[in-house]
Amino acid sequence: MSRRENWKYIDVPPGHENPLSYAIHSRDRSIMDVVEEALIHKQVILAYQPVVQALRPERIAFYEGLLRVRDETGRIIPAKDFITQIEETETGRIMDCLALEHGLKALARVPYLRLSLNMSARSIGYDRWMRTLKQGLQRDPTVAERLILEITERSAMLVPELVTSFMERLQRKGISFALDDFGAGFTSFRYLKQFMFDIVKIDGQFIRGIHKDADNQVLTKALVAIAQQFDMFTVAEFVESDEDAQYLRTLGVDCLQGYYYGAPTVHPAWESESVRKSA
Repeated sequence: MSRRENWKYIDVPPGHENPLSYAIHSRDRSIMDVVEEALIHKQVILAYQPVVQALRPERIAFYEGLLRVRDETGRIIPAKDFITQIEETETGRIMDCLALEHGLKALARVPYLRLSLNMSARSIGYDRWMRTLKQGLQRDPTVAERLILEITERSAMLVPELVTSFMERLQRKGISFALDDFGAGFTSFRYLKQFMFDIVKIDGQFIRGIHKDADNQVLTKALVAIAQQFDMFTVAEFVESDEDAQYLRTLGVDCLQGYYYGAPTVHPAWESESVRKSA
């Protein structure tokens, strides 16, 4: 029997009569099972990507900590394979908690580190997340002023009033906030003024190849002007070439992040420094 003919004999559940659709669904379900199991056993690690000063790219302004999930073999599962499926679920809240837990430990361990961590607005009322933050700040009071919490435009606009009050409380403790994916189209400008984000990260769709894309040049210039009007620090994401970096400097972008300056790594520089000191 050929592979093509064999499709006819797959036991397809209702709603998945298309064999290809069922195969994709089964693959996604398998990935989700692995992810959920990994989170239960805390088989996760942070990868760190540098965010550099635009005018002095040899200087790192801060790092973004990106949670990586490992399967039972130690293989890292790319976030793109599961992030949209878990965003609105309990699994998504657990992932936010583990990212915060690992990030706070790194901040306590490395006194000069400044670190941004992603979170969903859905985690604001999640008890475990709030307990993790409170315990981390109690252990080391210097952590607050070195912690940046990133919230996407889409997430922030789900409950803007809740996000605003949450930010006000934590900003009083010294924590900074970044609006991620700025320009993706979800933010109502009347809320932007109320949010008072410290940083905006301009969505990568406008940044790739910007030096030769007139439309993205106009759009990014407008986003930078809006951020400057509200006294917000600007970061351009997905910077992948020197030509793009040079153009972004002419727009007055404060910081640059992307593979041109460094890919996310699970072995950051301070790990090798601590090994050398202990040797």
